[in-house]
Amino acid sequence: MSTETLAPSRVHHPPEEDLRALALRHGLSVSGARPSLPVYTRQLWSRRHFITAFATARLTAQYSQARLGQIWQVMTPLLNAAVYYFIFGVLMNTRAGVPDFVPFLVTGVFIWTFTASSITAGTRAISGNLGLVRALHFPRASLPVSLALQQLQQLAFSLCALVLILFCFGVTPGWSWLLAVPALFLQSLFNTGVSLVLARLAARTPDIAQLMPFLLRTWMYASGVMWSVEHVLANNHLPHAVLLALECNPAAVYIDLVRFALIDSFTAAQLPPHVWAVATGWALIAAVGGFIWFWQAEETYGRG
Repeated sequence: MSTETLAPSRVHHPPEEDLRALALRHGLSVSGARPSLPVYTRQLWSRRHFITAFATARLTAQYSQARLGQIWQVMTPLLNAAVYYFIFGVLMNTRAGVPDFVPFLVTGVFIWTFTASSITAGTRAISGNLGLVRALHFPRASLPVSLALQQLQQLAFSLCALVLILFCFGVTPGWSWLLAVPALFLQSLFNTGVSLVLARLAARTPDIAQLMPFLLRTWMYASGVMWSVEHVLANNHLPHAVLLALECNPAAVYIDLVRFALIDSFTAAQLPPHVWAVATGWALIAAVGGFIWFWQAEETYGRG
């Protein structure tokens, strides 16, 4: 038998460059590749109906096992406000020098809860929906955006209770109430942007979700939810950097804007200078920066 018949046949593979060109010529692309930012934005917009439906379904199912059902959407922040009133308003007497303290406190609790709940939901947007992420192809930003929308829908229920409380304590509606709309819109953009940032971080490091309650509690205490930032800023013994941080704290800025809109005794003199510029700047930085930063890791979500 000749040695030629014993020699293994050689298969010639086309160069890798030729295969890539062949795939591109026939419209094939890399599986899971990140689209360009404009394409990704259009894809996200095309999923707007899914985002809305997902948010509504999550909101409906959130308290489906509780006997009081959706009432807890309003009862939870109300109970928190009652606890904070007893501890801070009565025991620590932070209500001294703060007119309309109950509307002041309840407004702060409701608006802060909106931010805290949005951020908490964002940390679990990817890690809590891995089955959906791995099974279907869609822009992953849909998940943190829809969860932020869910918290906005829940805020709508809470605002109904807030308005009733304001009526009970003698606060009457006026034209200034319309200012709450742009304030809450800017806060929604800020919340969504931060949720996108934390969704990416928690997708890689799930332990962040365990750390967030402590960080949010610290942030809440520094945001003037239960006390007046104006009174603290009046103390000149604090370092200038601390005063500036308290003044430009985004959570405090949005809380104070809503208080200014709804409560007559909360005047413009209690707002930091250029407050609308600060609120707009925080919203744009968080929303645009968070969206781009989340998009940059699009192809990594659900893998590993």
